[in-house]
Amino acid sequence: LLISVSNLCGKCRPRDTDLLQPSLNFLYWSLHQTTPCSQQRAVAVLLSNVSLLELLQKVLECTWLRSPPSGPAYLSSEDALLCSGWLLVASLLLYQHRYNTEVHQTLSVDLTEVLNAVIFRNKKPILLLVSIMQFLRAALRQNFSSSLLVIVGQNTAQGATQPQPSSLQDAALHPLATQQVFSLVVSLQNLLVHKDLLLSQAVVACLETLVEYLYVKNRDVALHVASQPWHRFLLFTLLSGGQKSFLQPEVLRLMTLFVKYQSSNIISQKEISQILQEAVEANLAELPEATSCALHLFLCQV
Repeated sequence: LLISVSNLCGKCRPRDTDLLQPSLNFLYWSLHQTTPCSQQRAVAVLLSNVSLLELLQKVLECTWLRSPPSGPAYLSSEDALLCSGWLLVASLLLYQHRYNTEVHQTLSVDLTEVLNAVIFRNKKPILLLVSIMQFLRAALRQNFSSSLLVIVGQNTAQGATQPQPSSLQDAALHPLATQQVFSLVVSLQNLLVHKDLLLSQAVVACLETLVEYLYVKNRDVALHVASQPWHRFLLFTLLSGGQKSFLQPEVLRLMTLFVKYQSSNIISQKEISQILQEAVEANLAELPEATSCALHLFLCQV
């Protein structure tokens, strides 16, 4: 069935949304909802299908060709297809690296367009933003060096408020530019203020992966990003809603990030004590799984 559906996708055009949408979703879930042994075979099947990969290339390119909606951002059938395409490609990047699967056709992605989609948003629906961030995370985790992915585009993202970086610093962060990094961080902070659960989870995960990438490439830049004073204001903003508890998954993960990179100007002993006190008073057995996992990571980091 996987072979049949992937062959069917390869015969479609990006505008065949009614057929492609459920087909790409089926391929995505076939990768995730299976045993490791079957997963490895599924990745090999999909990556050996050149027509499918060519179709995915066209779907990704449609992201930049579509004009933003004039009204409130909503998820059209075309946007839903783009979400499925980005999520499937992100998964293929992840599992191709995990199993070192042979690649028969590469995918070209303009990094500047990907970054600008997050930095400027342009009324993109939340689910599409989340899907693009999933792809960005996958590429960051592999240092943009996947054999499946070809990065194109110049480092020309605009909108940064930081001073022009040195060429040496840019070379260390390649293919990212320092200006792009600072613009991306500010945009991720702004997206967190929306307090949308799905968006918050994606933003925090992207921020975690970005700082890890920076720490390997240029430790000074990573520590500078992790210690931005705006992060502290952001934490208080996240805690200012109806649920003021520190035991929120996105808050705990942000706290873990700041503890990990020793951002003492962002998280102090007082906040750590408050989290520990809330954990003592909480019924741990009744905490949601996401909260339990985030609390576990925080305690381990502390």
